[in-house]
Amino acid sequence: MIRLKDIAARAGVSVMTVSKVLRDAPDISTLTKTKIRSLAHEMGYMPDSLAQGLRTRNTHLFGLVISSLANPAYLRVAMAIEERSAALGFDLILAHSLNDPVREEQAIRRLLSRRVEGLFIAPVYRFGATTVYEETRRRGTPIVLVGQNTSFCLWAPNVTGDDLAGSYAVTRHLVELGHRKIIFLAGPPAAPAAQERLEGYRRGLREAAIDLDDRLVFNSGTTIEDGEKAALQILQETPNATAIQAFNDSVAIGAANILLNQRIKVPEEISIAGFGNSPLGEYYRVPLTTVRQPKYRLGMAAMDTMQNLLRGLPMESQRLPTELLTRASTARASNQVLPLNLAKKP
Repeated sequence: MIRLKDIAARAGVSVMTVSKVLRDAPDISTLTKTKIRSLAHEMGYMPDSLAQGLRTRNTHLFGLVISSLANPAYLRVAMAIEERSAALGFDLILAHSLNDPVREEQAIRRLLSRRVEGLFIAPVYRFGATTVYEETRRRGTPIVLVGQNTSFCLWAPNVTGDDLAGSYAVTRHLVELGHRKIIFLAGPPAAPAAQERLEGYRRGLREAAIDLDDRLVFNSGTTIEDGEKAALQILQETPNATAIQAFNDSVAIGAANILLNQRIKVPEEISIAGFGNSPLGEYYRVPLTTVRQPKYRLGMAAMDTMQNLLRGLPMESQRLPTELLTRASTARASNQVLPLNLAKKP
C-alpha cells in the first residue's frame, strides 16, 4: 500500500506538502501540484476514504434501502441514484429489506453506523409505529423516500409515480373496451400505493356509472405466486367477469398463468392488465397492458431532492406522471359475460 511518505520520498518534498497537494490547498504552486499528482497516480496511490471521513466528518456515502434488486420496480431507480452519486463523488451502499420491517430497521441502523450523509428508502409499509425513522430524523440524517410516505414518516419528502391516476387510466381503458365486470386484484393493505390504485379503479367505475361490487375485489400481494393464488380463488368463486386489473405486473402475470393453463383465452375471453411496466410484462407470452412508471426519472428526482436537503433547503414531495401502455392482453369485451370456472376448461 502506497503511503504519503512514499510519494514524498520520490518527489523530494515533505509529507505535509504531499498532503496539501492532495487536499488541493491554495498555498502550493501549480507546478508542484501537477508533479505530485502525476507521481501519486503513477505509484497507484489510493486515498484512505475512512481516514478522510474521520478528519472531515464527511464520509461521502449515501445509503439505499429497497426491498430487493430482484424487484423490477427498483432496478432503474437504483441505477439512476448510483450514477448521480458517483458523479457527485459519493459511494452508494445498498441494503435489502426483503419487505421485512425488522430487517429494514437493522439495515437503516447499520447504514447510520457507517455515517452515511443521506438515506434513500423504499419503506416497508406496515400498520403501527416504528422508531427508526424518528431516530434518523433526530440525528439530522436526510431521508428521501422512494415511494409514498405514510404515518411513520410523514415528515420525509418522497418521490413517486401517480398511482391513482395510473390505475384510473387502466380502468377507463377497460371500460372503453366495453368491460363492465372488472375484477381488481388489490395489493398489500398497508401500502399507500395499493390504496391509491384501488381508489383509481373505483373512481374509474364510478365515473362510468358502473356499480361498485366488492365481490370483484380480491386481496393479493405483490408477486407472481400471489397472483396465481388469487386466480385460483377467482376460479373457485366463479364470478362473472370479462377483465382483471392487477396491483402490479407480477400479480397480473401470475393470474394469467393460471387462466392460460386452464385454456381460458387472454384476451379473447378475459382481458388482463397490470401496473409498473416490468420487462416480464413486456415480453410475457401475451404482452401485458400496463402503466409505465418513470423509474429512472424517479431516481434522478430523488437525488435532486437529496442535494437540496443537504444544502438545507426545504423540499416538497414530487409525484411524477405515469403513462398507460396498451398491449395484446386487453381487447374489446365479448358480448357474453363468461363465468370463469375450472370445469369449463378440462
